[in-house]
Amino acid sequence: MEEEEDLVVVISRSIVIPRNAKKSTSSKKKIHLLPWDLSRLRFGYLQRGLLFSKPYPKIDTVLSKLQTSLSLALDRFYPLAGRLVKVQNDDDTVSFYINPDGSGVEFVHASATNIEVSDILRLSTTLSSFFPATGVKNCNGVSRSLLMVQVTEMKDGIFIGFGYNSTVADGDSIWKFLNAWSEICSKGLVPEPCQRRLQLKGWFFDEIDYPIRIPDPEAKPARVTASSSLQELMFHVTKENALKLEAKANDEKVSSLQAVLGHLWCSMVKHSGMSREEETHCRLPIDMRRRVDPPLEEDCFGNVSQTGIAKVTVGELMDNGLGWAAGKINEMERSQTHENAEASAEKWVRDVKIPVSVGSKDLVVTSSHRFDVYGNDFGWGKPIAARAGPPYVSGRMVVFQGVEEGSLDFQACLLPQVVEKLSEDVDFKEFVSIVL
Repeated sequence: MEEEEDLVVVISRSIVIPRNAKKSTSSKKKIHLLPWDLSRLRFGYLQRGLLFSKPYPKIDTVLSKLQTSLSLALDRFYPLAGRLVKVQNDDDTVSFYINPDGSGVEFVHASATNIEVSDILRLSTTLSSFFPATGVKNCNGVSRSLLMVQVTEMKDGIFIGFGYNSTVADGDSIWKFLNAWSEICSKGLVPEPCQRRLQLKGWFFDEIDYPIRIPDPEAKPARVTASSSLQELMFHVTKENALKLEAKANDEKVSSLQAVLGHLWCSMVKHSGMSREEETHCRLPIDMRRRVDPPLEEDCFGNVSQTGIAKVTVGELMDNGLGWAAGKINEMERSQTHENAEASAEKWVRDVKIPVSVGSKDLVVTSSHRFDVYGNDFGWGKPIAARAGPPYVSGRMVVFQGVEEGSLDFQACLLPQVVEKLSEDVDFKEFVSIVL
């Protein structure tokens, strides 16, 4: 069997800069990094991608339109075309900031003419080579572009993969950028909202001075023990089943998404082989735009999300079940206030920790069903599906809006023995379809 790297061939590499980069970079100020930005410096770039049917125009026409419209989109979303700057301080610490200098975005054209749309839909081929930032860490943004794009021609489709540095943007910001880019590409003009000045997140922790000084995250090699045996598969939850799980949770404060996550968490842990005394976490990105004081505008650009963590023991989770688990997730989400975020940030500054990865015993939820995935029409139709790329972590669940209104898709990354047991679990499959 051919290796995936042999199936995906890079045709060209280029740099796309904002159209007005030379005119406007001098007026743009440096962007200082918050504790929740700095804590991600040793994590890999987050990577997402959109799968399309093969467009009618020739690939050269497609690439030209994509690059021209990307240049226009970067005029507004200019931080993505910048670079991280690392400052060596006189006390053996370092500081980081984003310089929006218009250096540009790495753009890759690749070909995989033996791979079909159905392979991507079924995840029957690993996706690493369809993404441009595999192996790139956030701290590498000093020399690598903060956004990377790869367009891969397939036998009967096209895949647009992108990786982004999570110190410059969170999921909300990156998908709004994608929405703007696709609209510009499709219509050939810049829509009115994209002509308005971009609002950045700014600095909202009054008791913390910036720039924050931290130990050099690159001083010690980051060794991550990645399991090569992890298996990827898609879970699908219909709107009807999400509402059934919400009803089963029997807690009026719990949302349907929290109920679905509670069901996934309980099911995963049940088959994990963990002891009752071990602690398990549900990690969930929390959008802080309307939670900080004063609140930020909803379209504020930057990384304005922090990770909320619900912590329980395996025994508690197994004894109390779905409603209790969903309630714990709800309780964690409600605790994400400005006061708690500021206290957590101040604690982090006093005791800096920059992890390499998250725990393998966690349910690690990333992305959001609220992001407009299927509205990204670049001019040849809406996406068939959305997929996520590396880094792969055991327990990772990337959530996307489903094609049908109100439905949910999860790209799961699990140990093979957990996948095998879930596929035989009648209670799990009553509400969740495993896409094969």
